[in-house]
Amino acid sequence: MRVVFMGTPAFAVPSLEALDNSDHEVVGVVTQPDRPKGRGQAVVPCPVKELALVKGLPVSQPEKIKSPEFVRQLSDWNPDVIAVTAFGRFLPKAILDLPPMGCVNVHGSLLPAYRGAAPIQWALIHGVPETGITTMLMDEGMDTGAVLLQQPVPIEPEDTTLELGARLAQAGGALLVETLTRLAEQSVVPREQDHTRATLAPLLTKEDGVIDWTQSAKDIANRIRGLSPWPGSYTFHHEHRLIIRKGRVDAQGGSGGSDGVQPGTIMAVGPKSFWVGTGEGRIEVLEVQPANKKRMSVEQFLQGYSLRVHETLSPRPEEPVANY
Repeated sequence: MRVVFMGTPAFAVPSLEALDNSDHEVVGVVTQPDRPKGRGQAVVPCPVKELALVKGLPVSQPEKIKSPEFVRQLSDWNPDVIAVTAFGRFLPKAILDLPPMGCVNVHGSLLPAYRGAAPIQWALIHGVPETGITTMLMDEGMDTGAVLLQQPVPIEPEDTTLELGARLAQAGGALLVETLTRLAEQSVVPREQDHTRATLAPLLTKEDGVIDWTQSAKDIANRIRGLSPWPGSYTFHHEHRLIIRKGRVDAQGGSGGSDGVQPGTIMAVGPKSFWVGTGEGRIEVLEVQPANKKRMSVEQFLQGYSLRVHETLSPRPEEPVANY
């Protein structure tokens, strides 16, 4: 089939790679306009554009996807189907109705679970054992279209968004090619989602990163994984902002609000980690990132920074409270 591919970030790259290596013909690539990035604010192409240029594929970067000029360009490419992976914009009806085989989206969850912009992050935050990839026929709703194929992907105990996202991206590329092949063969039947079972995965903000130490150690550890690398799970020690980059539930059990210790209290400091009480159990912190510093092990951190037992970590910058 003739395919127009629409995608932007690194998550979409395996989908484009898989399509280009398949029997389908990629006749055009649509991605977001180049944006300033990093501290230097240099304008750089997105990962999908970089790959498309390497492969010599035509690229379009419309500022307005509803513009008649862009819709005409899509029509001139004459696609049988439009494949979409993490493009980052809603498609108007004029584009959804353009290809005869429809628009097929690759989504990083087992729909109807985790509809929205951050399905990988919220699956980790909620601590579910499994997620997956769904291909669906797009409609005007947010991830509400009919399901074509699904591929479960287990979540490993140490997964962050980076590790899980990389596996899902690879699975998405393979499932996309299989989906388009079966659409061409008319061997896949779209099935409506059970909308009563839908859950949402809204876009994350920096405020989602603040650690609520009254939660259980398990919930906090899952949030640390789900918010890594962005926005990062953070707390304050005195006036200093501290991102917790790696932490785990203390396997020895222990303390938190259940035995009268205030959640957020530093309970022990060792050479390579420190322990913090929560609403239930305690967290062992292994890697941190101080404000304006690089990510580092706790062992490196403690070489130039003092943490004391009984001090309290807080959701806002404030003087610590000793709990003796």
